[in-house]
Amino acid sequence: MTDSAGAAATPPSPSMAPAPAGRQERLARWLSVLMVCGLTAIGLAGLGWLTHPGFLAWQTVCVALTLQAVPFLLLGTLVSGAVNAFVPASAFTKLLPRRPAAAVPVASAAGVVLPGCECASVPVAGSLIGRGVAPAAAFAFLLSAPAVNPVVLASTAVAFPGRPEMVAARLVASLAASAAMGWLWLRWGNERWLRMPVRRLGHEPGRSRWEEFRLGFQHDFLHAAGFLVLGAMAAATFTVAVPRSVADVFSDSPWLSVLFLALLAVVIAVCSEADAFLAASLTGFSPTARLVFMVVGPMVDLKLIALQAGTFGRAFALRFSAATWAVAVVCGALTGWVLL
Repeated sequence: MTDSAGAAATPPSPSMAPAPAGRQERLARWLSVLMVCGLTAIGLAGLGWLTHPGFLAWQTVCVALTLQAVPFLLLGTLVSGAVNAFVPASAFTKLLPRRPAAAVPVASAAGVVLPGCECASVPVAGSLIGRGVAPAAAFAFLLSAPAVNPVVLASTAVAFPGRPEMVAARLVASLAASAAMGWLWLRWGNERWLRMPVRRLGHEPGRSRWEEFRLGFQHDFLHAAGFLVLGAMAAATFTVAVPRSVADVFSDSPWLSVLFLALLAVVIAVCSEADAFLAASLTGFSPTARLVFMVVGPMVDLKLIALQAGTFGRAFALRFSAATWAVAVVCGALTGWVLL
């Protein structure tokens, strides 16, 4: 059943116990543990290739991406656990318009007031859907929160001094892309693509609110952390394997430079609070191409795709990420050519 019917998602029964971890979740957790144990064992063994510059660079990027994202993932799971334990389901239906089509832009605009990166928005969006918020509105919030919050806009202003039009363009393009994706899901999305892990929602009689909070936070964090590590490993592999000279081939073409930076934003997986500084350093590319880089990055990157697959299912993550990438590129390019 799609959102086009106009009804919000129906949350599972509060008495429903959490289902055992799915195959993807167990695989992600075990791979994370095996990676850490393997690196430790190899280091103790003193194998020569461990000191190879390429491997050291891969290890540095992988660890940096993971450590960069973990605080925000922690923030997101704390918020989702608090929502699950302390906020009644009726609160969301009162705050958002009843019609999902009207709720989408409201949810998109709500991202302006919540500091956090893409890793924090995924568990929060999952919690909102579980609490009865229409998926279209939750996905609009998922995309806008890491792209237009005050911290990101402030960092963009610092990275581009004397260029307020760059901040305005990022705000406009990101809001447009997030709202467009919400409306696209409302029209063509299929809730059968969503394979969210079953968890208790709301307060269970005989259990304290703080116990509900602890269990919800523990479930969400452990569920997402393994996928975060997998995404960081994939991003580090691409960053190390592809030489920087490849960028020189694309920088001279307006169209190819936009597409190249849009793809680069996906694979290097820089946190949204820091991506403006990297975009500012790409002086060989046009302002529009750099804007597209900042619009795409907070909405689609490898670690975010992995987190979405772990939270909403692989079928959803692949479809939603591909559509979001295309919409973000179009919105960023059009906004850049008009405002920059």
